[in-house]
Amino acid sequence: MEITNTAAGSTATGGTRRQLLNSDFDTFLRMLTTQMQNQDPLNPMDSTQFAQQMASFSTVEQQMRTNQMLETVSSQLGLMNMAQLSGWIGMEVQVPAPVRFTGGTVTLSPNPAALADRAVLVVRDADGRTVSREDIALTAETLDWGGTAADGAPLPHGTYSFELESYSGDSLLGTNTVEVYAPVLEARRTGGGIMLMTPGDISVAAGAVSALRRPG
Repeated sequence: MEITNTAAGSTATGGTRRQLLNSDFDTFLRMLTTQMQNQDPLNPMDSTQFAQQMASFSTVEQQMRTNQMLETVSSQLGLMNMAQLSGWIGMEVQVPAPVRFTGGTVTLSPNPAALADRAVLVVRDADGRTVSREDIALTAETLDWGGTAADGAPLPHGTYSFELESYSGDSLLGTNTVEVYAPVLEARRTGGGIMLMTPGDISVAAGAVSALRRPG
């Protein structure tokens, strides 16, 4: 259980941009110095033109400092978020993601459509095959799935995903991903943001979490 910083891609991108800007800055300085050294003494550089070039020099220098400050602030904010997420390790998060089943029960949050008079829970395995379809109660309360098919036959351990079909009579109102509760093993910062790792090497975005609880 750990928090890992894997923002190498983001850092590399920021470093590349800084290198490019530094290169442009150095090139500008060399060009300006060469121009001043080789100007015709009888026809020196126009003062207005020189002032414009110095203004450009100042703008580039300021941009470099601003970019460096922004990178520092971004890094500090990222570390702060990681520190806050340290309290999530070992907790259970409710997310719209697959879950690793190794026995026991999995807590689901179906949330059928408001106008539905029938709800069907669809369970799929890691290969996307439907392994169970069963009617469930029309409730927004959580329910525990025990790893069985609709006929009660036990399903093997593995990764499963859940969808809910909401019906009004015979008309399908819609299908939505069923959120599940899964324990947080690790938090990682990537180029795409903070990712949470759950059993089965399943990663979910921290921003997708809709609820947090202590393991029961």
